Amino acid sequence: MASLSSFPRQVLIIGSGVGGLSTAIILAKLGFKVTVLEKNGQAGGVMRSYTRDGIECPVGIHYLGSLDQGQILRKFFDYLGVSVTIPVARMGENGIIDRYLFDGVGDHPASFDLPQGMDALAERLKQTFPDECEKINKIVAPIRKAADQLHALDLLYATANDFALLDQSQPLGEILDDLHCSPGLRSVLAIPACWIGVPLNDCPAYYHNMALASYVSSSYRLQGSGAEMADALVDRLQELGGRIVTGAEISKIHVSSRVVTGLQLKSGESLTASTVIGAVHPKVVLQMLPEGAVKPSYRQRISGLEDTHGIFSVHASLDGASHPEIPYNIFKIDRDHDGNVRDLKYYQIRKSEREGVSLLSILTSGKDELWAFAEHTKSGRRGNDYLEAKEQHASQLIGEAEELFGSFKGLKVLDAYTPLTMRDWVNSPGGSAYGVLRSSSQTLSTALLNRTSVKGLYLAGQNVMAPGVIGTIMGSFSTVKLILGADEFGKVVRL
Repeated sequence: MASLSSFPRQVLIIGSGVGGLSTAIILAKLGFKVTVLEKNGQAGGVMRSYTRDGIECPVGIHYLGSLDQGQILRKFFDYLGVSVTIPVARMGENGIIDRYLFDGVGDHPASFDLPQGMDALAERLKQTFPDECEKINKIVAPIRKAADQLHALDLLYATANDFALLDQSQPLGEILDDLHCSPGLRSVLAIPACWIGVPLNDCPAYYHNMALASYVSSSYRLQGSGAEMADALVDRLQELGGRIVTGAEISKIHVSSRVVTGLQLKSGESLTASTVIGAVHPKVVLQMLPEGAVKPSYRQRISGLEDTHGIFSVHASLDGASHPEIPYNIFKIDRDHDGNVRDLKYYQIRKSEREGVSLLSILTSGKDELWAFAEHTKSGRRGNDYLEAKEQHASQLIGEAEELFGSFKGLKVLDAYTPLTMRDWVNSPGGSAYGVLRSSSQTLSTALLNRTSVKGLYLAGQNVMAPGVIGTIMGSFSTVKLILGADEFGKVVRL
């Protein structure tokens, strides 16, 4: 294996979300000369909240898992050097991380409180479903294993195929069917699959188990805004000598004889580098490549990837005295008689930056059919029909929220966004919230997405391994491992 000094030192990274910035920091720590290019005016992607009426409205960071000492995200943040500069507050002190509220279908439990800790989870499940204790033991055992693998970084330091440890590729829905789980138990266990945008019957058990394990291990909220998290990563990269260029939209990736040579900006400027990392959706990277740069089979595989659904979100300010912060998240779940989740709504009520004012955030499925008439229009040019449709849907969601929380005092809708907003802001095809669908049926086509058929061109971001902050940063380390080689990576990157 060549020494680290022999690797090409100039690296260009497209996109400044969690994936782009974390990849850049890892490489900068190793002595690479890194430049991150961001098409928007500020770095941070969906980490970055936006301000309405003096209140920061979150977009992509609503809570974080596994930040306790020795746990996976804490190890990542420690290595990146941002554990101290990203202020967080622990959840679950009152025994609840999430509260699930179910529609009254059949004789299923009407609610379930997700606790912190694996033992507490097993006990809560058994209390709620006392006739299914043996089934619960069989379900919880691989979740414990997933937690152990996550925190030990087994997936990261495997010298063989990164997926060799993912020994539960069977869809969780099939596993629950084989165990003859009740509809109630099924619906409780379906929620983590919804977190990562995969239907239960097509969700590989390992993705479900890792997602659930990461939050049950420990859960935190940002004390401030997502903008502060973005700024912490930006500041750290610049401290290491990395460079960020905003307002730099890429028009083309230069390739010669299937070897990457640099980038061209829409401004016409060209940048030269022998290593380019696209920390954006693989389909977006594919569009930047010239004809013939990749094999037809690769182009067909990437073009045919199915993506997760989009999200519709509403933010509203409330009277803080009447509606104080709720220290856990609330999910309102629409399920059928068999326990399958048809849709869900996510609620947070938190203190805002303004004295005496709380912020209500609602997230739900994107309802793509509502925006189909405007899908070919650009941001800022969609017209009054689009604005009215958005306002009407937001009003409906607020009304449904009042059925749960009671009439809101001091209510003021601050903003709402649709999948089209996400599509145009962060270049997510179709407005997908979680990128590529990490389903059992797409296991082969989504394997090793950070490797392309162009020498020197790599991918990073939530699409290469898994969505969420943990999955995205894990993908960043995996991409660096691919660049260096497993042996060299194991020598120079120690968490």
